[in-house]
Amino acid sequence: MSTQILFIRHGETDWNRIKRIQGHIDIPLAASGLEQAGRLARRLADEAQQGGRIDAIYSSDLQRAQQTAQPIADALGLPLTLRESLRERSYGAFQGYDRDEIAERYPDEYDHWQTRDAGFAPPEGESMRAFYRRVMDAIAPIVSAHRGGRVACVAHGGVLDCVYRFARDLSLEVPRDYALLNTSVNVVEFDGGGKATVKSWADVSHLDAPSEDDTLRRIVTPGL
Repeated sequence: MSTQILFIRHGETDWNRIKRIQGHIDIPLAASGLEQAGRLARRLADEAQQGGRIDAIYSSDLQRAQQTAQPIADALGLPLTLRESLRERSYGAFQGYDRDEIAERYPDEYDHWQTRDAGFAPPEGESMRAFYRRVMDAIAPIVSAHRGGRVACVAHGGVLDCVYRFARDLSLEVPRDYALLNTSVNVVEFDGGGKATVKSWADVSHLDAPSEDDTLRRIVTPGL
């Protein structure tokens, strides 16, 4: 039996706006992000009334994800299950800086980062390869626990990137050309044999203003 997961990126933060890498730094939603989260919750509640049930809600334990997920849980009357393993990639020493500041402070590491070497890890941070394994290992038990079900998983741009690459069988070194939008709904179906299919991506029809992708135009490595 297949499991359908609605992967949702957290709402906008102040650091998203200024392109500063958050990683594991626990940044709250901006006022705009809280508004986005409220609109998303109303949308999913309306869909549930029309038969689009959600059986469970999982979230990264970082507050920007929790603040996005909690209104959904409240609207649907479901408990919110937090998973540390759904956190954004740890960018170590890069966290708290934008790309220009990183290039200035860590020029050699910055140059290596830009090669898209999946084995590269920022000082005190995670490599893309290790991050990808962590994310997919976190998703596997969620899929197994909800065979035939439909669940929501609120996380981060990097987590969504890993899921998309898994479903599309894309190398970690391939530059990204797909969007990772704040409070976007990204539906992926996992079959019983370990394969995944993207059913829809980057749906922000619940918003009345554009939802930005922090990194698609400027830098292909997610993590803001």
